[in-house]
Amino acid sequence: MKTTAKFIVLHPSVYKTGGGGGPTAHRGWIAVFLLFFFFTFSFTLITTRNAVARTTASAAAGGANSQLLPKSVADALLHYATANATASGRMSSAETEKVASVLRRCAAGGACNLLVFGLTHETLLWNSINHNGRTVFVDESAHSVSEIEREHPSIEAYDVQFTTRSGELQDLIGHYRREKSNQCRPVQNLLFSDCKLSINDLPNHIYDVPWDVMLVDGPSGYSAASPGRMAAIFTAGVLARSKSGSGGTTHVFVHEIEREAERVCSEEFLCRDNLVETIDSLAHFVVPKIDAHSNKIDFCLKSI
Repeated sequence: MKTTAKFIVLHPSVYKTGGGGGPTAHRGWIAVFLLFFFFTFSFTLITTRNAVARTTASAAAGGANSQLLPKSVADALLHYATANATASGRMSSAETEKVASVLRRCAAGGACNLLVFGLTHETLLWNSINHNGRTVFVDESAHSVSEIEREHPSIEAYDVQFTTRSGELQDLIGHYRREKSNQCRPVQNLLFSDCKLSINDLPNHIYDVPWDVMLVDGPSGYSAASPGRMAAIFTAGVLARSKSGSGGTTHVFVHEIEREAERVCSEEFLCRDNLVETIDSLAHFVVPKIDAHSNKIDFCLKSI
């Protein structure tokens, strides 16, 4: 039986490409797509990494800055680290801790207003503890005020020319008792007061501040010719009772309460009923304000 051989013929048209759409073109487009994806991914990765690095660095810098001590605190630490531990006129540790604890409680409720009579060894301490609030110092020495402001520009201080003398204590108390219904009232604007015990030459805005804490540790009062603290204690008493705003009480500290002028004037103008405690030589009073329309002429509920 005769067989016939069969051949398979591959026609060239099988591999013919039409319109540029064959395998080579497809491979080209795939390569372009892959290159585009690679560059896009690389750019996104680099950009994101840089952004994260900048954010991390910024956060680290912000965290470091938030942990820095305020300059006033650093100044105080330096001052007390190098101060003579036996220097006279300093408060005891118990006294400073008491004032500091009141300031911390005051600051916890918002910005605290602190008025201090006297530039002393503790000046930088008070300014530092109350660094988020307002602290004002009043002193008898223009030179001391100038020096403290030059060395520590953040401190606000004013000098006052006191006209009182420690030796005039009884005369001044007599003057107050004669004028307590007039010039020496417990509620008044001290700017316009002619009471011999009032401090009326501070900048006007000082009298408008609702002081939360006041510390009387000046002026000097060691001799009959020195100014004494009679005017400072009287002024603190008036400012506390004339206080504006919602705060109803003021903490008033008097240092060296064992001395006659400090003791007599504190009893007269800050009052025994308002005495919270005495720590060493520091007396702590909490003084309530009096309604501005009150006709009250006595500082204390009971006569001394």
